[in-house]
Amino acid sequence: MSDYKIIFLDIDGTVLRPDDQIENSTKTAIAKAQQKDIEVFLATGRPLHEISDIAKELHIDSYIGYNGAYAIHKGKDVLKEPMKTSTVNRFLTIAEEQGNEMVLYTNKKNLFTSMEDPEVQKFMKIFHMNKNERYSSENLDPILGITLIKLSENDPLLYEKVDNLHLSRVNVNGLNHCFDVIRDTVNKGFAVTQILEYLNIDKESAIAFGDGMNDKEMLSVVGEGFAMGNADPNLFAYAKHRTTEVTNSGIYNGLKTLGILR
Repeated sequence: MSDYKIIFLDIDGTVLRPDDQIENSTKTAIAKAQQKDIEVFLATGRPLHEISDIAKELHIDSYIGYNGAYAIHKGKDVLKEPMKTSTVNRFLTIAEEQGNEMVLYTNKKNLFTSMEDPEVQKFMKIFHMNKNERYSSENLDPILGITLIKLSENDPLLYEKVDNLHLSRVNVNGLNHCFDVIRDTVNKGFAVTQILEYLNIDKESAIAFGDGMNDKEMLSVVGEGFAMGNADPNLFAYAKHRTTEVTNSGIYNGLKTLGILR
């Protein structure tokens, strides 16, 4: 077995099943990896202020959030990369013109352009979001990430013209018209690279698991990148390995093929 030192795990569709539960095999896999002194990070598009219950259940205290804009290692900030104000303002204008909704994430709150829209309420419910407020231009907290809600077929092209960024469809059942905003220079892959440098770990010693297109950069910058069996089919091209589904011990089986688990 190679000297693996760190694992990065996406949450939705990778750690969490569609029913919001975590398989016992996943808990076992993470615990056994930690017993071998392998660092484990959660790496998610979610805001970090909304994942404490998941982290606690898995005994994980290091995270990448907001699709790579903010990372914490054992309570210490490793990086924080807010979005440009000009980009945020342009997105707000497009959303108003197109009748789209959006949530803007700070490191404390989820700021929604609407609190009443049924699609917004569905989004809040699916992700169990609690720290929600109506967005106001008077908010001065830096925006770390954005998710666009209720987009029609041609709307993504309007946003992708704004800056060096692209949209990634949220790979969760029931949210077909929601997209995460992924910056070309600030994404999960960028955050993973920064963490590896911070911890002095080479990429060959790093493992990552993901299921959505917002994971493609992360899977590309580690030595062992795993796409879940339930992943967006377009993700497989960016992964070195394909494991089983999140509902079929995907993380456990992936780590087993590397010899970390028996």
